[in-house]
Amino acid sequence: MPYHKNPPKVHHGTLSRLARASSLAAALGGDTPCGCRERETGHATRGMTGYVYLIVLSLSVINLQGCFPVVATGAGTGVLMAEDRRTSGAFIEDQGIELKASNRLDEKFKDTAHINITSYNRTVLMTGEVPTDATKQEAEKIVRGVPNVSNVLNETIIAGNSAYTSRSNDSYLTSKIKVRFVEAGKFQTNHVKVVTENNVVYLLGLVTRKEADSAVEIARTTSGAQKVVKVFEYLD
Repeated sequence: MPYHKNPPKVHHGTLSRLARASSLAAALGGDTPCGCRERETGHATRGMTGYVYLIVLSLSVINLQGCFPVVATGAGTGVLMAEDRRTSGAFIEDQGIELKASNRLDEKFKDTAHINITSYNRTVLMTGEVPTDATKQEAEKIVRGVPNVSNVLNETIIAGNSAYTSRSNDSYLTSKIKVRFVEAGKFQTNHVKVVTENNVVYLLGLVTRKEADSAVEIARTTSGAQKVVKVFEYLD
């Protein structure tokens, strides 16, 4: 694959602790530890251990005091890019795509549609709700017109905007899946991006087929997931 690279390892010291904290924080998406109780008691125990580990490492970062803002905006982002399988250019372009597409859609439709944009390796996933099929097609056309977009998967549905409770449940389900990724330890968790919309789970990433199968199985067997959609690019 053209965007695959071997992520460098970070060794020892404060930067090592920051790297591990950043990687785990990215995997969990900053959500609350509400997904620990999953099917088996053993999962709960490992989940709580992982959260304690994250809290300890986060406190170590905070103790950098005056250096913390520099680390958070500089090295933190650098660590995430270094551990990502996308090239640094694709990583940055994905962020730009999400921002530009979201802004253009908000400007065009305002509150009449609820469209989420996720870009991974220049492939854009559109999820959410739109009022009409015409709106769906127009929204996709807008996204395709954003610079650097190579492909668009339009998974929006024709319906009224989802309620806050529905979106909260989706965030909760996403966090549970991410926690189970960490607990399973079968792949580096920041290599698989999780997006949930209306209990449908979308998995994105540059992965091997074995990693993809593991991620799908974990997501599929997480309580609350109604369907899993693969949006992977394979390395093998």
